[in-house]
Amino acid sequence: MKWLEVHIDTTHAGLEPVETLLSTLGIDGVVIDDETEFREFLDGNHRFWDYVDEDLERAMAGRSRITFYLERSEEGFAKVGEVRMALEALKTDHAGLGTLLMTLEDLEDADWENNWKQYYRPMEIGQRLLVIPQWEHIDPKDRIPLFLDPGLTFGTGSHATTRLCLTALEQRIRGGEQVLDLGCGSGILSIAALKLGAAHAFACDIDDKCLDVAYANAALNGIGTDTYTVQVGDILTDEALHQAIGGGYDVILANIVADVIIALAPAVRGLLAPGGAFLCSGIIDERAEEVAQALRAAGLDISERRSAEGWTAYTCQ
Repeated sequence: MKWLEVHIDTTHAGLEPVETLLSTLGIDGVVIDDETEFREFLDGNHRFWDYVDEDLERAMAGRSRITFYLERSEEGFAKVGEVRMALEALKTDHAGLGTLLMTLEDLEDADWENNWKQYYRPMEIGQRLLVIPQWEHIDPKDRIPLFLDPGLTFGTGSHATTRLCLTALEQRIRGGEQVLDLGCGSGILSIAALKLGAAHAFACDIDDKCLDVAYANAALNGIGTDTYTVQVGDILTDEALHQAIGGGYDVILANIVADVIIALAPAVRGLLAPGGAFLCSGIIDERAEEVAQALRAAGLDISERRSAEGWTAYTCQ
């Protein structure tokens, strides 16, 4: 089936009246891109990020756009005509709504169902791992296959921070370890630990979507709840989660951001088994020394630093 992807450019103030207009015409499934909301989100969530992709910032600059989809048919084009006329009337009756420029693109079903998959290919990481998108069927040869559904959520192995952590992880897992994954996302790190030979992994994240996602990715790798536990919560504030986590971990993983790692550092030593290691990543280079100082202040010794593409990861004892 062919589709029309329809964009309407407006202003932040124009988003609500345009969305209301479309709803009166029977168009309710819309996508909104808005720089103002994008900036408000970033400003309100500083502790969860240190870096914003420059291409994303450029794409959002000055943007207030509504996108919707119509079947590419006579009915679809007739609906486009209705929208165009309604927009002209809206522009006449209201000021400050911007250009209300409407543009169209043709799409096939496959354009949004499968084209994104071209960006994910099997990746060799370190000496032992091979990260494989679930739809790929290849012989891993002498590597350990780690299957993931990249469409589920963040954490696919493609980002430098994840690769750094996986490389450090495979050097720490020799078999039988207890592993704690803080901020697990897709579960890639804790699932990798189990594939490498860890006995059990406990994973947690503040985002409740990660509960189903991590378990789904675990199932792709033949891992069940007998060796893998995932819970939702913030270890810094959730006492019940803290109790469930317990302690005595041979490896603790945290691929998050600098501020969260700094906040976690004082609690890490109490969670580690004697001789255990804390692997932390997601640290932009500009804040690497700041994080290192916090780790040392928490009584942790940094045994190794890895860097790639502007990011830093530490291994601590």
